[in-house]
Order: sequence, then structure tokens, then C-alpha cells
Amino acid sequence: MKISAILLAAGLSNRMGKDKLLLKYLEKSLLQHSTDLLLEIPVFERILITTDTRSKTLILPPGICVYINDLPEEGQSRSIKIGVEAATGTHYLFLNADQPRLTPDDISLLLKSAKNNPEKIIYPVIDSAPCSPAIFPEYFRKDLLNLTGDDGGRIIRLANPGLCYEVEVLNPDNFIDIDDEKDYNLL
Repeated sequence: MKISAILLAAGLSNRMGKDKLLLKYLEKSLLQHSTDLLLEIPVFERILITTDTRSKTLILPPGICVYINDLPEEGQSRSIKIGVEAATGTHYLFLNADQPRLTPDDISLLLKSAKNNPEKIIYPVIDSAPCSPAIFPEYFRKDLLNLTGDDGGRIIRLANPGLCYEVEVLNPDNFIDIDDEKDYNLL
């Protein structure tokens, strides 16, 4: 199994009203937390999809391939397509850059589940509600490339319930994503 980790970091932060990925948490930007995590997880390749402006704010060591989404207004699907087109692995791990509390242990649980269920879509659940990040087998490449707008993998997951595997997380607070000012204040 070769996992291509794709960090989605090109969103417009519309609900926040300002660039949320540049906001600080524990003295680093949310985006820097996510790229640091990307380097710490045992994957085949590491891909960052971001905007040109954000790419200039990062300190990136070797090992992360950066791709610029020059049309983020087209929605999350554009970043997903860029990542999938760049990926060469057998599975795609999609991470969102607005989950700064995620740890390598959190991701390890998902990777282990993927290894034991290589044909399934793997995603965490908290109180029976699905959340990110998620792992898709290469089998879904065409479906991922056909997404539009802000549609993410949820649409594919809902269309294929028999090919899904839910992972109950050990530390639910680590999976909180920051969408607006209220979420950031709670962080």
C-alpha cells in the first residue's frame, strides 16, 4: 500500500472572513501545524495544495511537493483534482489544513485501518458523525476527478456505503476543524 497524503490548503475561508490558515495556534499558523503533521506521518508521498500567497508563508523542508490552486473559488473539488492528478500512490489520504490538533497517532489509526481494509474508504467518526481526514483507494480516482464545486469525498462515500469503513477515534477533540471565529476562539 502506497499512501499519497494530500493536504488541502487552498480554501477561501469565507465563513471566517479572513485567512484562517494564517491564524496562530501555539505560536504557529494553522497551516504550519498541518504541514508539520504531513512530515511526521509515514506515507509514500506528501502533497500540499495551496494558494500562491499561502505558499510563501511556509517553511517547507524537502519532502513535500507543493501544487498551487490558482482557482480556489471553484471550491474544494479543484484542490482534490490537483492532488489526485499529482498523486502516484495506491491510496489517497485527504487532510484538511484547518485541523491543527491532529497528531501522528490520530493518523496512524486511520492508516492501520486502511492497511487492514485496502478496498474501503476509511474515515473517522465522532458520535456516529463522519469527519476528516479520509482515505480513498485508487479505485475511486475517476470519481474524485469528477467532483465539482465544494463537493468533497462525502458524495462518493454516500454513494458507496458498502465500501466504507468507519473508525471510532480515541481523541475526538483532535479532529475539530476551524471554520469560523467561534471555532477559533474555542481552539
